[in-house]
Amino acid sequence: MRIAQFKDSTGYIVGLRQKDKWLNLSLGIKMYSELAEGRDRPLIGKIKDLFAEDGFEIAWLKRVGMFIKRHDLSSMLRIGKEARYEAPILHPPKIIALGRNYVLHAKEAKLPIPKEPIIFEKASSSVTGPYDTIEITREYGRIDHEAELAVVIGKTARRVSKKDAFKFVAGYTVLQDITARDLQNADLAANNPWFRSKSFDSFTPMGPYLVLADEIKLPVHLGIECRVNGRVRQKANTKDMIFDIPTTIEFITRHITLEPGDVISTGTPEGIGEITDGDEIVTRIEKIGEMRNRVRFESR
Repeated sequence: MRIAQFKDSTGYIVGLRQKDKWLNLSLGIKMYSELAEGRDRPLIGKIKDLFAEDGFEIAWLKRVGMFIKRHDLSSMLRIGKEARYEAPILHPPKIIALGRNYVLHAKEAKLPIPKEPIIFEKASSSVTGPYDTIEITREYGRIDHEAELAVVIGKTARRVSKKDAFKFVAGYTVLQDITARDLQNADLAANNPWFRSKSFDSFTPMGPYLVLADEIKLPVHLGIECRVNGRVRQKANTKDMIFDIPTTIEFITRHITLEPGDVISTGTPEGIGEITDGDEIVTRIEKIGEMRNRVRFESR
């Protein structure tokens, strides 16, 4: 299943992909709850709301999808063309990202290969949509793209073992970890955290939708690519990650409780590069989808 976050004049909508159409899953869930479960459920407008109280269940969402299909409700539930894609997870509770999780990326940065995951946080306010503009002020200096696979957590996870890690994954999406490189280097040189260089508004494009965990074959080996103005900058496979998803979840939850809706960005492969005013960044991950983001420099 693929679900997406939309917004139109009526507000937020959760979309469900069936064949080549996006259907209003928000309304479909309400209809299913009333007619099949005898329950008056409030309208769920955001994907994040599906995670409330650990209530995210892929099997239940599939039943809703079958209900829509069996009763031929697609024409009634079709989402209009005026609806706009938003990031699948709006204002995630946490965005935890990995640094230097690909050997060749560590080498291109002239930094040692880590012996355990390097984790840092990005501000949730930096999240923007899969087709939104990345807004940058010129005073930031050099700005780089970093294509990454993102993992969305579906259930509260604390002290999770590697063998159980995938039980806590809701799904996967595409993420760009935009980085103010000059600021990051300055902070590193001063032995300061590099949180600000990763967290400016619009520095985390995410989307275009959430592919639920059962759609991705394990282990998660997916091609990842980033093109700038049509030219390939990054091309790798997630099988090359130093620390795979189960290892990463085990490591994080040893120290930090992961909550429903949290996002783990699994690190970028080699080929990072500078972006500038007017560039178009296309970020694609096999079996998940493709984002297109324009870059616009502003002066303050």
